Amino acid sequence: MVDAVVFDLDGVIVDSEPVWEEVRRAYVATHGGAWQADTQRRLMGMSTGEWARYLSGELGVDRSAEQVATEVVEEMTRRYAQRVPLIDGADGVARRLAGRWPLGLASSSPTRLIAAALAATDLADTFGATLSTEETERGKPAPDVYLAVAERLGVDPARCVAVEDSSNGVRSAAAAGMAVIAVPHGTYPLDPDAERLAAVVLGSIGELTPQTIDRLG
Repeated sequence: MVDAVVFDLDGVIVDSEPVWEEVRRAYVATHGGAWQADTQRRLMGMSTGEWARYLSGELGVDRSAEQVATEVVEEMTRRYAQRVPLIDGADGVARRLAGRWPLGLASSSPTRLIAAALAATDLADTFGATLSTEETERGKPAPDVYLAVAERLGVDPARCVAVEDSSNGVRSAAAAGMAVIAVPHGTYPLDPDAERLAAVVLGSIGELTPQTIDRLG
């Protein structure tokens, strides 16, 4: 049986990965760094502290990690104030599943952006536990955030289904012992090892139904 469903946010409920890439690419260029071909893939799933250190250290940005985090998140907050890019139908899917199971949210977004996204989509009350990797020791692909959300929901991680889009997110949820439904973004396909970890791969969030969850149970 499935006792709870745990969603990622970026790429599952809001189409924010292209926005993150645009903002961080521009920031790296402005501050003397060099964006690499695999940078976006590496950044997906990292906590705020982890990607800020990566931009400052590995990519050569001429700002401290603390400055990077503050300034990039400020720009993302400004973008969200203009428009939160909700994925078509994602809010309806979450509400339908909440009619059957407790829902959790395990996100790599900063807490303030999670709050902004949930407020804009009117989903704040849909999730019984919401957590950012800012509040865990390690970001994805480590399992920390998924384990912590399951604990807050009071359920066994092995009786949870996770909904993820990125390779690091799939790895994180699988490492926590959850069955994973992957909904990869067309621009950012799953790595082969991550695709093998997913129990189900869907073409869009609209394909996620209670029956999909039941079959995993």
